[in-house]
Amino acid sequence: MFLDRDGTLTEPRHYPSRPDDLVLQPDIGPPLRALQHAGWALVVVTNQGGIARGFFTTSALNAMHERLRALLDLYGVRLDGIYACPHHPDGTVPGYRSPCPCRKPAPGMLYQADRDLHLDLTRSWTVGDSPCDIAAGRAAGTRTALVGKRPYGGEPPDIHYEATAKALQVVREAHDTAK
Repeated sequence: MFLDRDGTLTEPRHYPSRPDDLVLQPDIGPPLRALQHAGWALVVVTNQGGIARGFFTTSALNAMHERLRALLDLYGVRLDGIYACPHHPDGTVPGYRSPCPCRKPAPGMLYQADRDLHLDLTRSWTVGDSPCDIAAGRAAGTRTALVGKRPYGGEPPDIHYEATAKALQVVREAHDTAK
């Protein structure tokens, strides 16, 4: 299962730059733990263009991801991987100002996780709060679930629920029913 970070696992913040900026979505722990116990790999795929824009460093990003792991650990949840794209075509930091095949909506991070973790993309889900998350999942061949309180235009996702925890529960139930 591919999970977006900001607005999906954590409450939405505009370019969070410190570990304390990350606050888990309400009720996210139990459904993640249930999915993990059911054998799902839990992989974060997140655009982090704030690095390219100079809002924070890769060290700060690593500290935020350590905090994310610690917060999830309180619920007995272990992430199998975190993949972050630091690039942005409008960035100001040399080396990160560029288009990138891993920046969602491109599926590069999902493909890299598939290679690293030996996942089956056709049996995987991508859960996110923006159309670019859904587009990346579809480009990689996963099923998708759009979460959040605001509807998006364009092609409807497979599932659209108000909260990440509810979407994760429905994904698990859909998977269990398909067995």
